[in-house]
Amino acid sequence: LVMDGCAQMCKCFLILFNILFALLGLGLVALGMWLRFGAETRGFFDIDLNTTQFNIGVMVLVVTGVLMLLVAIIGDCGACNHSKPALSVFSGLLSVLIIIEIAAGVMAFTWSGRVADELVKFYTTIYAQYLNTRSPGQAVTLRLFHNAFDCCGVGGPIEVFVRDTCPDGNFLKQISYSSCPGVIKDVFNSHAPLVLGGFLGTAGIMTLALVCSFVLRRHVSPSHASPPSYVLLTSSPSVIFPPPSQPPLIFLMDG
Repeated sequence: LVMDGCAQMCKCFLILFNILFALLGLGLVALGMWLRFGAETRGFFDIDLNTTQFNIGVMVLVVTGVLMLLVAIIGDCGACNHSKPALSVFSGLLSVLIIIEIAAGVMAFTWSGRVADELVKFYTTIYAQYLNTRSPGQAVTLRLFHNAFDCCGVGGPIEVFVRDTCPDGNFLKQISYSSCPGVIKDVFNSHAPLVLGGFLGTAGIMTLALVCSFVLRRHVSPSHASPPSYVLLTSSPSVIFPPPSQPPLIFLMDG
């Protein structure tokens, strides 16, 4: 199959895109399965995660990852084998994922306040439990929060053993940490447009892959519409070279 430069670029882009797409989908499936069935999860967070919100989130991760894997496999098969049906299925599934991606970005932008409230609630729960239990798993969780948001505590004096989970810094910084609940809310409110931009940027890359699939499918279609004619070598010569037609016989009758 001879392809022009544009079709060749689209084919290479689709193959690379689907490889990265498959790796990302596999990562989502692995993360969802680890969160759902990993014994380390419950011990790591040291709270009961068997809630409806948690189960729905895990289900979304696994289903999204499986769908991404399926789309990537079909897309690679269509691009490598120049299969028009596979490219058509890939285009349809990718269109659905693009719509979901845009909808998820809009929801993340509009629900950023609610997500921040849930994260603050999660942090305060871990913090309150750590004051009583001083569990190593809770200490790791607090340290992740503190280093990610550059904060420590929930406001007011910070206990000495809690300071071990606070970000490193000089003495002045260690006595003037910002309250984590307020910092978390400020971060989500200020970074909500960036999150929306990330979702839309990802949707733009997926749209480019969709356009490339259309270009490659359009190029493949006429090439496979009429297969080349061939002659079986085992055929008899009379089949390959039929005898010339004989002229009609004319009988003259005396009359």
